[in-house]
Amino acid sequence: MANKSDGDAVVVEHLRVVRGGREVLPDLDVTVPRGQVVGLLGPSGGGKSTLMRAVVGVQVVAGGTVTVLGEEAGSPGLRHRVGYLTQAPSVYGDLSVRDNVGYIGRIMGVGSDAVDRAIAAVDLADHAHVRVENLSGGQQSRASLACTLVGDPEVLVLDEPTVGLDPVLRRELWDLFRRLAAEGRTVFVSSHVMDEASRCDRLLLLRDGRILSDCTLPELLERTGTDDAEQAFLALIDAAAAADGAADGAGGTDGGAAA
Repeated sequence: MANKSDGDAVVVEHLRVVRGGREVLPDLDVTVPRGQVVGLLGPSGGGKSTLMRAVVGVQVVAGGTVTVLGEEAGSPGLRHRVGYLTQAPSVYGDLSVRDNVGYIGRIMGVGSDAVDRAIAAVDLADHAHVRVENLSGGQQSRASLACTLVGDPEVLVLDEPTVGLDPVLRRELWDLFRRLAAEGRTVFVSSHVMDEASRCDRLLLLRDGRILSDCTLPELLERTGTDDAEQAFLALIDAAAAADGAADGAGGTDGGAAA
């Protein structure tokens, strides 16, 4: 019998996460196909970072399963196969860009050529020997991304990698993500910028820990009868709120009848 995750890089089933006494992800089912750029979009506080932390195995979960490349999320065998970029830059300020990327490269067992390629991929070759603490916020984020890329992972989990970047650099990074996917890698990237939806093969729209939609952008626009991702997302939010209100009203009516 074939493994149900053979065609998917990530399979999330009935995931439940509670943080600070609040249920952040109540019962989530998600799949991320191999070799695609899959965008996780939604407002801040909706559970995007929590889901990504669960995918890389650093989030305590209350229930459910997360499988990545056929293994349990966080398994030792995935350490060289999954790259994770956090929202905050994960680099040492008192080291240069090259020293940071080289350090991760040595852990991953790659040579200096791989270090140079990763730095060039994020357009920091001219700043390779600059200490990270002397870089701008956007440059620090790109230095962190280079550390994620240097091991040539099969799955990239990128938590809002374009925040704070100018439009030109944002476009260049998305072009990089597209190239990585074309080479067979899986790019799972979060954003709250709706215009980035057009750059993804597939979109997951997440709000309040629930997936409102899992489809391509053309399918989403057709489903909602809207012209762009932002209008579509707002239409889905309005529909979900209306459904919740109707359910609450029905519950109140039933309760009144029972009384």
